[in-house]
Amino acid sequence: MQGRGATISYRKAVPEDTPACIILRGRTRENAFSVERLAAAGVTLESWQGGISSGTLPGHVGTVGEEIVGYCFGDRATGEIVVLALLPEYEGKGIGKALLGLVVEELRELGFTRLFLGCSPDPRVRSYGFYRHLGWRSTGTVDAANDEVLEYVPT
Repeated sequence: MQGRGATISYRKAVPEDTPACIILRGRTRENAFSVERLAAAGVTLESWQGGISSGTLPGHVGTVGEEIVGYCFGDRATGEIVVLALLPEYEGKGIGKALLGLVVEELRELGFTRLFLGCSPDPRVRSYGFYRHLGWRSTGTVDAANDEVLEYVPT
């Protein structure tokens, strides 16, 4: 694995990225999901690949060489940011912000005037401050996973 000075490249996700994305999801610092936990939530290799193939799950990946080090996916039907995940050793380099920005822009181009996501309501969790720093605001509601629902109005 390459370290601090590595060059990050960004591209649209393709179905073949799914196995690496599933593995990466279990390696995140906070809110890691194992393959089994993803499957219990209805997210399988087949469902994720199908969403990418059909365009219902638009996303982008960040890579160092051939390795996926982070990704972000949204929901084309609802405007939800479904997931943003990054390997811990690549945190704090602007990769998450860049990936989120790419998906926000793609959803905005699809006509969404409001985007949303579920985020931990705990201020000690990294994502809590991350999204707020980027302009996401609380709706005052929680979703089925007891995550706080944040919204963003792209300009």
